[in-house]
Amino acid sequence: MSTSTDAFAALVLKRTQLFSESQISQILTADRTDGTGIPGVIVRLGVAREDDFLKRIGEILGFPYLDLTDVRPTDEALTSLPARAVYQYNVLPLALENNNLKVASCDPFNIGMTDGLRLAAGRPIKVVLSPREEINKAIQKFYGVGADAIEKMIEDGRYEVDSDIASISKIDVNEIGAEASIVKFVNQIISEADRQGATDIHVEPMEDELRIRYRIDGMLHKVDVPPQLNKLKAAIISRIKVMANLDIAEKRLPMDGRIGVRLNNDDIDIRVSTMPTAYGESISLRLLQKSGNFVKIQDLGFNDRDQAHIIKLINRPNGIILVTGPTGSGKSTSLYAFLHEINKMQVRILTAEDPIEYEMPGINQVLVRQDIGLTFARALRAFLRQDPDIIMVGEIRDGETAEIAINASLTGHLVLSTLHTNDSAGAIPRLIDMGAEPFLVASALAGVMAQRLVRRLCPKCRKEIPLDPKWYDLPYPPSSQSVFEPLGCEYCKKTGYKGRGGLFELLVVNEELESLIIGRKPASVIREASLRGGMKTLREDGWIKAFRGMTSVEEIMRVTEDTE
Repeated sequence: MSTSTDAFAALVLKRTQLFSESQISQILTADRTDGTGIPGVIVRLGVAREDDFLKRIGEILGFPYLDLTDVRPTDEALTSLPARAVYQYNVLPLALENNNLKVASCDPFNIGMTDGLRLAAGRPIKVVLSPREEINKAIQKFYGVGADAIEKMIEDGRYEVDSDIASISKIDVNEIGAEASIVKFVNQIISEADRQGATDIHVEPMEDELRIRYRIDGMLHKVDVPPQLNKLKAAIISRIKVMANLDIAEKRLPMDGRIGVRLNNDDIDIRVSTMPTAYGESISLRLLQKSGNFVKIQDLGFNDRDQAHIIKLINRPNGIILVTGPTGSGKSTSLYAFLHEINKMQVRILTAEDPIEYEMPGINQVLVRQDIGLTFARALRAFLRQDPDIIMVGEIRDGETAEIAINASLTGHLVLSTLHTNDSAGAIPRLIDMGAEPFLVASALAGVMAQRLVRRLCPKCRKEIPLDPKWYDLPYPPSSQSVFEPLGCEYCKKTGYKGRGGLFELLVVNEELESLIIGRKPASVIREASLRGGMKTLREDGWIKAFRGMTSVEEIMRVTEDTE
């Protein structure tokens, strides 16, 4: 920014009476290369609230302030500016007023913006001020994610991936300015998914649209994308396959691949799965953070009894500890929390995983590769010759893996693994059905933890309501006379929920359970014996957390329906 512009900005900032001289100097000398300008610097430094600053600066410069929460731009205004101008200047066209185009902007110091927009729209521009986040949300809502890239591809007539685009196989998602439009669009989809905290991206060709959905907090949400996207579905699907090193010519068979990207200085591993459907290939992408802050046992949400038992179990010298639940129930997160707790210099830990979801320092992690014969069972056999103390197996899928895991635990190793069953008691007959001998299961199994993930109520808009015990069939006295229900606000995107937490059911094998296992008793009998010993069911744990205000009654009933 020029010296004269800085001098003008300094004068205006001083007139707001929101900043001291030293703060103004700090604002004007801060790095502004991220494109957010002076308002972005103010937000980043935390020296003022963005809305307060924009309201005050608007009064000084004559720009009205507008809250965009319930604003719906006119169709005529939305089509008055090309998408690339909207994204370039980060503005939202609102309406045509006396031949003037009214636009919302978050940067009144952008001197060239008005002239650029006037040339693009072919009419005078009238500016109002709104917060950056509100403008970004509105742009994505009314134009769709990646609208500028789609517009460029339509203009270029590029409906297929060319050789130059295909040659780019690994990228830094933040460096998208000079890339080809199709590459830029795919990167924007990935970047936006990460920003919203999505765990999965689904790209689904339909008869008359290319539907993109994010899975956020366990629920699917449709992504607003430009309507022209359907014309480019072949190029988009091919680009994703190129990134995953898949054969773009093979469209008849399912394929699996991986993409490694760097986003906001974090490495993200993306698992890619393609599936041929009636209208083209459907692609699912699972986003995995390769490193980061591991969840601690204390943060998982155990009750006092279960936490004490878990810490005791994972510090045993031998035995098998299983975590059960459906796909996406947080089993891997719990296992990594256990490993983080017991990862010490004095113990040697080996893991066999498919895929390696998190890289944990100090642990020897092995990627299982079925295509070359490196199965869980083969990795387990090799582990026993590596002098391990603790072994983690990503999943027990077959009798061979179960047998080796049991033998490993009986020969002085602690084994952690996962199993797909609805509840904790169901893991025992599942192991026996795989071919494991009941007396070996009884000797080797230390404990089984079933879990589910529930959405947490939004802390900003949840509403407390009185509890009527007649409403619910409670097997125990309620710990509170009220519960909370979701409402919905801007912070939680009108869903009423923000983030997820765990429900747990911990079965600890004791002498009574050992005799039941040896006698091949059904899961219902084992479950009843565990309940007499103090085990809390998933639903009971859920009720306790509903009384504490963590989640809602409806969410508990939805998630635990298959366990009762």
